Parts: sequence; structure tokens; C-alpha cells
Amino acid sequence: MALFRSIGITLEMIKWEHSIFALPFALTGAVLAAEGWPRPAQLLWIIVCMVTARSAAMAFNRWADADLDAANPRTAMRALPAGHLSRTFVGGFTIVSAALFILATAQLNRLTLWLSPFALAIVLLYSYTKRITRWSHLFLGLALGVAPSAAWIAIRGTLDPRILVLTFAVLFWVAGFDVLYACQDAEHDRTVGLNSVPAAIGVHAAFWIARLMHVVMLALLVWLVWLFSLGTVAYVGLIVVAALLLYEHLIVSPKDLSRLNAAFFTMNGVISVVFFLFTAAAVLLHR
Repeated sequence: MALFRSIGITLEMIKWEHSIFALPFALTGAVLAAEGWPRPAQLLWIIVCMVTARSAAMAFNRWADADLDAANPRTAMRALPAGHLSRTFVGGFTIVSAALFILATAQLNRLTLWLSPFALAIVLLYSYTKRITRWSHLFLGLALGVAPSAAWIAIRGTLDPRILVLTFAVLFWVAGFDVLYACQDAEHDRTVGLNSVPAAIGVHAAFWIARLMHVVMLALLVWLVWLFSLGTVAYVGLIVVAALLLYEHLIVSPKDLSRLNAAFFTMNGVISVVFFLFTAAAVLLHR
């Protein structure tokens, strides 16, 4: 009973349901690689890879940052600093999730298996970047951005340079909102010596950095649609994505971060799903 309780607390701690952020972009990579729907088994194992990799990454992040979270009033009540979970249990959960990820990659093809340690290194080592650089936001973006390229490899067993455009688009999308999210802790990070863009240049300037990152993201998505000749349906999808991004930036400001969680957690999930649906429709229409 205690084991199931700890697992439940861990799943709540890592917000496993937020796997939806990157999953649609991974599925977009899979659909583009397959030029249609991939085989059911491929889709299943790609989804398992995404969920287990993210679970390992989030659990490890909470494990690595436990002391930092305890010192921050905003995060002091998270499960580890609050004493609801032990570091041993969270470390074990991370190891099991990573092992399941490697097992899932082995079900796809040889290249995905060989690359799995490198993928884990990217998603796990992000946790330490805030200690050494203000640009840790870009490393988080990379951790999610590898998803579409990894899915392409899972389908084809090779890498097409065109899919890297989507990887960089996701990188700037995630980095932009991580910059906004870090605005909540700008003063605290500056005080304790942690690095972030808001801590380094201030919240107001950080908002402009985030806006620029999202403009770059949209430009990369336009390039992606052109590279794959996806046509009108995909461009309509980009217009919807741009409108959703604009809405997100309108509901938060340097002086009012109260709706940041709604922008970060809810609307980002909507954006990734919308982009996938329009892109998948475009691919299927052009088969």
C-alpha cells in the first residue's frame, strides 16, 4: 500500500500528464517520417519512449534540485523537500523509468537503441545547467526538442536533416516559455546565485527574449511546412498556433504573472495538439 501511495505522489510530483507537451511533436515527426500513419506497434513504442523518458527526466530533476527547492518558498512544498518522498525512492523511480525507456527503444530499431544513452544524457543533465549558465532554458528546449527527430529515427532508422527544423522549433518554443516561467523566481535565483535569463537581465527584458524566441519558433515552423510541401491545411494550422501564442503572451506581463500557469501548462498543451492535428491532416491529404 505504501508503495502505491509513493508511486501516486511521484506521478503527481512529475506531472506525468504533461507528457502531452512534447508527445504531439514526436507524433508529428513520426507521421512525417512515415508519410502517413506509422504502424500501431511503432506508435505504441514511441509513446512509451516519450512517457518514460520524461518521467525519468522530471523525477531526476526533482531529485537533483531537492535542496534548491527546499530553499525556495514557491517550491518548498514539493514532495521531496516536504518529506513526502525519500530521495532513495525518487532515485529508484528514475532508474526504473530510464530502464523502461531503453527497453522501449530496443523495440523500434537498432539505431534508437544505440542512441538511447545519449537521449537520456540530454534529458537528465539539463537539471544541472541552471547552476552554470543563464541559458539553461535552451537546454530544456533541447531536451524536448529531440522528440520529433528521435521519432523520425524510430520510424526510418535514419535521420533526415529536414526534421531538425522541427527540433529547433520545439527548442525555441519550450525555451521561450521556460524564460517566462523563470520570471517567478528571478529575485530568488539572483539571491542564491542560480542562473536564468530573468535573474541576469530582469523580468521586463526577459519577456522580450521570450517573445523573440517564439517568433523564431514560428519562422522555423513555416520553413518546416515549406520543406515538406504540406500545403494550405498546414499553413492554416500555423495561423492557429500563432494566434494561441499571441493569446498566451497577452494574458501575462512583467507586472502580472498570476496567469502564468494557465499559459504554461494549459495552452502549451493545446498548441502542440493543434499543430499535430493540422500537420497530420496535411500529410494524409497529400498521400
